[in-house]
Amino acid sequence: MEKVLFFAVAFVMFGVLLSKFLKKKDTLYLYLLIINVLGILIRFVLYSNDVDTSFVLLGITYTMSIIIPLIVVGLEFKKVFLPEIFAVSKAKIFLKLGQNEQARKILIKFIEKHPNSYYSHKLLAEVYEKEGKLEEAIDEYVLAVDNNKKDYDSYYEIAFLLNQIEKQDEAKKMLQELIDKKPEYYKASDLLGLILYDQEQFREAANVYLQALKYNPDIYELYYGLGMVYTRLNDFQTAREYYEKAAQINSDAFHPKMSIAQIMMLQGELEEAEQTFLDCMIDKYSEPDAYFYLSIIYMLKGDRDRAVGYANIAIELDKRMYKRVSRQEIFAPVMKEIRSGKSKIRRNDLTKQEFRTRRHLEEMFALVSKMTNNGRTVDMEDWRAKKVKERAEKDFIDRNGLFRF
Repeated sequence: MEKVLFFAVAFVMFGVLLSKFLKKKDTLYLYLLIINVLGILIRFVLYSNDVDTSFVLLGITYTMSIIIPLIVVGLEFKKVFLPEIFAVSKAKIFLKLGQNEQARKILIKFIEKHPNSYYSHKLLAEVYEKEGKLEEAIDEYVLAVDNNKKDYDSYYEIAFLLNQIEKQDEAKKMLQELIDKKPEYYKASDLLGLILYDQEQFREAANVYLQALKYNPDIYELYYGLGMVYTRLNDFQTAREYYEKAAQINSDAFHPKMSIAQIMMLQGELEEAEQTFLDCMIDKYSEPDAYFYLSIIYMLKGDRDRAVGYANIAIELDKRMYKRVSRQEIFAPVMKEIRSGKSKIRRNDLTKQEFRTRRHLEEMFALVSKMTNNGRTVDMEDWRAKKVKERAEKDFIDRNGLFRF
């Protein structure tokens, strides 16, 4: 009975695999057919020669003739297309070996036979993206999304690449559609906010970030993005609050701390700013800027020797600092003591949005430094004293529960 049942099921599996091969013309089914037939032949030979079949041989014949075909049928019933998995897996192996061209050929060949293969389109898009072929990558991501409407990551990648090739309006449209479909997908809000920042639509960017915070109240990028856009809106106190929240969420991030320290300088909190810049020095990317701003602080304090020392260290770390020092009017009395520097340019990790935000704060400070009173430049010590007095008055009012009129 067991033998009859074996051959009956094995031949049914043979018929299923044969029909799939004839229908889909995929060589994988041919290999499975061969395995199935070999299993049947082995069992037939053992049966014809009346050989006592061990459990090992019995297991091999069942695996080859019945179990493997059943697994294939079961996977396809669950809409798992085995040839697709096989092709994609093979392509991934070639990618890990650094053979991108071979991987690309495998995927293109498979897509020619199966144009609706979601995983093949997505992997091919990733290959093109790594190769810098961004428009080809976009086309493949679009085809991937067409075959899987819930692939939000690919949707995001399309918008990201559109922004890369300077099609910001198309990218904005894609991102807004993605946010409408999945508002908790904060990466879309972050990228949309950055694009709006680039287009100087700062209030619109702020609205995007604030909406995203309703769904993601603990995301560093959203608070940091709000800090940058409020900086450009010259609402420095609000910007500082968002930078501080970002720094609380990610204590290892130095960019928001640098911006907080710059705002502290604008607000006359030089001691607090000095300590924050000192904290930022442990970050190699922030180190030149930290020395530069410390030199400004010591010029304000009247300690010229220390200011010159910090300025020269900043220039030694990054020769571009000399130009920045020369732009600040506060250094005019000591420029002869500041060396132009022969060091290399130190690479930084600032995005263009971060660079523009930091530069805006620097320009605002320079503007404050050049404020005139009856046609003359305000003495920075007087300006600092005024700021300290204002803070003392504010603290007194807040402590005593008084109101300003």
